[in-house]
Amino acid sequence: MAGTVPALGAALLTAAGCVWYVPAVADLRAGADRPVSRRTAAAACLTGWTTLAAVAVLLFAGAAWQAECAAATAGTTVAAGLRIRAAAQHRHEVRETVRHWAALAPGLPGHGRGDDRSRYVLASLLACGLVVTVVTTSVAMTMGSGGGN
Repeated sequence: MAGTVPALGAALLTAAGCVWYVPAVADLRAGADRPVSRRTAAAACLTGWTTLAAVAVLLFAGAAWQAECAAATAGTTVAAGLRIRAAAQHRHEVRETVRHWAALAPGLPGHGRGDDRSRYVLASLLACGLVVTVVTTSVAMTMGSGGGN
């Protein structure tokens, strides 16, 4: 009876973890649509939550504490290894993406004031709009004030 409370706690925690493991399942099912690092991280997430579920089952079954500890240790080790591998893959993917973008534009980007004409286009459009508004308002006020009586 002493193992029932931790078993219920582990089972409820596993059920509440669906906010993490359901998207992880979706990432794995997406296959090649997701980067390798994301799929590996999803596998690590599922391994961790499956480990907790296995420990809950062992607690309910009344297994020896050595078996519960062995399952928890093995699952945690595998999940941590997968997560470390996912981080390494992510770093590799980021470096590869940077290398690909660098190959597309070998020169330095032109961010100087002389090259950026869009700022001046916007300023000239705003100035023209203000001038047209002032002229239209002036003409409307002049036309309306002359023959009102």
